[in-house]
Amino acid sequence: MKIFDVSMLIEENMTVYKDREEKKPSLKLEKKISKDGINESTISMNLHTGTHIDSPYHMQSDGKTIESLDLSNLITKCYVFDLTNVTSGINKSDLINLNIKEGSFVLLKTKNSFSEVFLMDFVYLTKSGAEYLAEKKIVGLGIDALGIERDQPKHDTHNILFDNEIIIIEGLRLKEIDEGEYFMIALPIKIKGADGAPARVVLIQEISIEDGIVLSK
Repeated sequence: MKIFDVSMLIEENMTVYKDREEKKPSLKLEKKISKDGINESTISMNLHTGTHIDSPYHMQSDGKTIESLDLSNLITKCYVFDLTNVTSGINKSDLINLNIKEGSFVLLKTKNSFSEVFLMDFVYLTKSGAEYLAEKKIVGLGIDALGIERDQPKHDTHNILFDNEIIIIEGLRLKEIDEGEYFMIALPIKIKGADGAPARVVLIQEISIEDGIVLSK
């Protein structure tokens, strides 16, 4: 069994959306062993920092919040598609020849995974791409950008996916991941009423019965 951690490392100088300083996390050591007998820290960060999961409430005032997402759709088989040839937006034409199955969780690997800095021209999912994936009735979508859309005033991509109950994961790191099927565990922090939450996402390859995990989806 091989385990791949495809999450970003949370640190103060990490890459954040559009390099906005206010989005960078702040970690403060409040107590020190030398003085207090323990180390204890606080962290301040945007809920959409690093690898994270959006809830519909992120874009829709009456949308579901993060604690209400069905974990059975986040602990599941998934399929990574290599779209590193795409240079801008991922359109329907980029997806139509892929073997995307109904009920699947799809991860899109793009050139974003190969950059350690924020790309203003990052690869994103267009409206037509979102509409096509909704037609395919997938349950979830992950991308290696800190945003699944770019410069969409009405947030078409997000809203099309949310309207079709498709979970969105942003900020994956897929550089070392080959195209193919994996077992995914993606767990957002359980925060009541939140529009999103940081998540630790791992992909598992070559699972066998001996590993004690049975794939049923």
